[in-house]
Amino acid sequence: MKHTTIIVITLITVIMVSCGGDKKEEPKVVASKDNTVHYQLAKVERSGVSTMIKLPAQLAAYQEVSIFPKVNGYVTSVSVDIGSHVKKGTVLMVLEAPELEQASLQAKERYVRAKAGLSIDKENYQRLSEASQTAGAVSPLDLSNAHSKTDADSALANAEKANWQMQETMLSYLRVTAPFDGVITERNVHPGALVSATSKDKPMLELKQVEHLRLQVDIPEAIAGNLKDKDTVSFYTSAFPGKKITGNISRKSMNVDAQYRSERMEIDVSNKDGLLSPGMYADVVLYSKGSVTALSVPRSALVISTERKYVLAVREGKTVKVDVITGNETTGRIEIYGAVQPGENVIVNANDEIKEGITVQ
Repeated sequence: MKHTTIIVITLITVIMVSCGGDKKEEPKVVASKDNTVHYQLAKVERSGVSTMIKLPAQLAAYQEVSIFPKVNGYVTSVSVDIGSHVKKGTVLMVLEAPELEQASLQAKERYVRAKAGLSIDKENYQRLSEASQTAGAVSPLDLSNAHSKTDADSALANAEKANWQMQETMLSYLRVTAPFDGVITERNVHPGALVSATSKDKPMLELKQVEHLRLQVDIPEAIAGNLKDKDTVSFYTSAFPGKKITGNISRKSMNVDAQYRSERMEIDVSNKDGLLSPGMYADVVLYSKGSVTALSVPRSALVISTERKYVLAVREGKTVKVDVITGNETTGRIEIYGAVQPGENVIVNANDEIKEGITVQ
């Protein structure tokens, strides 16, 4: 019994010592007395950013027209085909419409009769007027009636002449001529076909001027304001890779598309050698000098979120989010427009995790 008691006490003592040895002291966290955060800063500079941009464009004919029939008729001959080069006034095709020829002849006959009747009325009035010089030879009423009949027949003759001229004009539409120099790019009729003036499904012929082309390009509004008429523009086509072609800005639409925020511009392109064709795709290369009123900051200073674009300016030692609008940009710098001042500091490598009101050195 004595030995058993000693063993139990020894075990209890060992257990108590072991439990006391596992207890560790908690580490102490010391708060920093200085909450100032250090960021890399850069100054806002008053200078535009020169950049080169590439924009899609398309070549179009300087003039083009779809030729539809003005009158109903049968096609008797077509003197051109796809690819035909024509001059202004060249007869492209001839139609036949017998009813128009008959209407013109009838209108001419009516005009001749009206003209003959007017000639007789004029002679009759003249004789009555001479006879009226003798007192009592002609009554004033007869003289007045003759004068009125002459005026009425004169108006009738003029109306018949106008109708005859209109019928002659309608006949002239049977000969279809080219309104300008160009190339026939589409043909949809052949001799013997009946064409109708009311049908506008397909044109009889398509004529385009190809010696002089328009390069049509939509310029973003941030860049369009810096471009002027006669500025030189370079472009490349898919048909001739690496071949640089130049032209001058000839027309500005003076209207910004509300959907795409761009302005349509046209560059006149000479095509005397015929290498280019309307409809060709082109890449326009523009060198934008940047706005003289713009401010610029490092590209990494701009923060773009789903709701806004802004820079983190440092004012009185604290961060302030300033909304901006952007302009030209390169891999290093970007133009900004907003409530910022030249010489003001902004945070470089900014991000949306940096809050406002943080003390910065």
